[in-house]
Order: sequence, then C-alpha cells, then structure tokens
Amino acid sequence: MVTQKTTATQDIGFTHEDFAALLDKYDYHFNPGDIVPGTVFSMEPRGALIDIGAKTAAYIPIQEMSINRVDNPEDVLQSNETREFFILTDENEDGQLTLSIRRIEYMRAWERVRQIQAEDATVRSNVFATNRGGALVRIEGLRGFIPGSHISTREAKEDLVGEELPLKFLEVDEERNRLVLSHRRALVERKMNGLEVGQVVVGSVRGIKPYGAFIDIGGVSGLLHISEISHDHIDTPHSVFNVNDSLKVMIIDLDAERGRIYLSTKQLEPEPGDMLKNRDLVFEKAEEMAEKYRQKLRAEAEGQTESQEEELEIPSALESEEEALAVSATD
Repeated sequence: MVTQKTTATQDIGFTHEDFAALLDKYDYHFNPGDIVPGTVFSMEPRGALIDIGAKTAAYIPIQEMSINRVDNPEDVLQSNETREFFILTDENEDGQLTLSIRRIEYMRAWERVRQIQAEDATVRSNVFATNRGGALVRIEGLRGFIPGSHISTREAKEDLVGEELPLKFLEVDEERNRLVLSHRRALVERKMNGLEVGQVVVGSVRGIKPYGAFIDIGGVSGLLHISEISHDHIDTPHSVFNVNDSLKVMIIDLDAERGRIYLSTKQLEPEPGDMLKNRDLVFEKAEEMAEKYRQKLRAEAEGQTESQEEELEIPSALESEEEALAVSATD
C-alpha cells in the first residue's frame, strides 16, 4: 500500500510545495471599494470581527455599521449573520481589513434619492433641527436641508422640530454632499391639482413687499406682483393693502416646476383703476371679468393654432411646387 501511494504521488507530480505555491498564486486579493459577502465571526464591544475569506478576520467598527447612529453593535449585527460588506481600507500591519456597512447604505441612499428626484415624487420627513437658514431633515438616512424661503407654514421654524413635512427635491448633488428640498413646492403642486389659470380664488394678504403682496390661498402662497394690482400706477403695495386683508384674486400663471402661483387683480378691474377707487365693485364683478379673460386666452390659443397650421401648410405647398417643377424638368 505504501508503494502504491508513493507511485500515485510520483505519477501526479504534485508536492506539498506545489500546492502551497498554487494557493499563493490564486489567493484572492481584497481591495478598498470592493463589496464582498461576509459572516459575523465574533461580536466586540465597539465593533465585530467578520469572516470574508481573508487570511485574517476583518473588522467593522461601530461607527461604520449604519448610516444612522448605532449605540450597540448587536442592534445591527448578530453572530453567524451573513451579509454584504464594503472594504474600507487596506490591510493594517496585522493583516486585518476594515469593513463598512454605512458606505453601502450611503451609496444606495444616493441612488434612491436620484431616482425619486428623476420621478419628481413627493417624500415625507420629520424636521430634526433648525438653523438660521432653514430646517434639517433626513431622507433615506441622508441629511437634507430646507431653505427658509421654501418652508410654507405660519409656524416659527423652531416649532417645526418633530413635525412631518411633504417635500420635493430641489438639488441632489452627491459630489458636494448637498440635498436641498422644498416644502413650499410640494404644497403648491398638491394645491395646483385643483387650480387653473383664469380661476378666481379668495385669499388673504400674508405679507407685503416693495414688489408685490403674498396672498395665502388655501394654505399656499401666491404672488400678486405690483404690476398686476391695477391698471393705474402704484408707488407701493403698502398704499393699497394691509396684512390680513381679504381679497378676490385671479390666477394668471401656475409654475409647478418652481412651485409658484402668480395672481392678478388688475385683470378683474371693470374699469382701469377700480382696485384703487372701488375695490368692492372689482370683487363683485370678479367672475364676470375672469370669464372675459378666459375667453381672451381661448381666442389667443386658437389664433396661435391657426397660425401654426398655416406655417405648416406653406412648406408643404412649396415642396409640392418644387416636386412639380422637378417632374417637368425630368420630362
């Protein structure tokens, strides 16, 4: 039997040294940035040892276990659990790799928010802090910022902490780690579903600026620009309105992409200057004047359609004439 084993080894021509050399040759090299499967080998007070098939068990510190704060490693990982890990650093002097789950969650979170932005979907999130510029929220575990100009609420910013808000993305920039959202745009879009250009709505003056007045219509704010208050010249909106005044206004433009509603009382004036001389008459005749405005818009739209059709007919007529000339020349 001994002779047979020796003969078999000689026939194969494969020694222990050859086997060791082969293992070294095909040893898998782990590189930072790789995502590999691993099994939890041992739980540690501030981390865990992970078997990923390397010569030495890799290590994941507690701060790399999640995109969110982790106080106890066992809140995230369990012994013998198998999952994906991101290789964060090369081997240290002891031949040990450092791993991360947080980095995987971070990459996938940015993928999700980019997709949500592309779909222009509305998300909801709780405000966890405020600062001078606006409010802070978390979307898919990422920190997002709502500028003060895009917060549409009568509450003080400080009172928003803990409140859930509907939001739309304004900017998603992973390279600069910027996630900017708008509460106003989400509300305006929802409100816009029931609004249309030429519609008369009732609102109240929420704020007055040199360039116009902001009118609250059902929880969203529309701009009544100074040029749309009256046909007569106005030096300042303060000379016409006071905060909390109740008004009838007409919608003249809806900008869903920017989350803005533009309003007019000028278009509701039976006679130029009536907003300054007889505001009650303007409100009394509002629907009548709005219908005239809508008829004007329809006539303009029909005129543009006819003009476009004529423009389309002219090239086709020229092409027919050119084709006829070409046939004559050939004949």
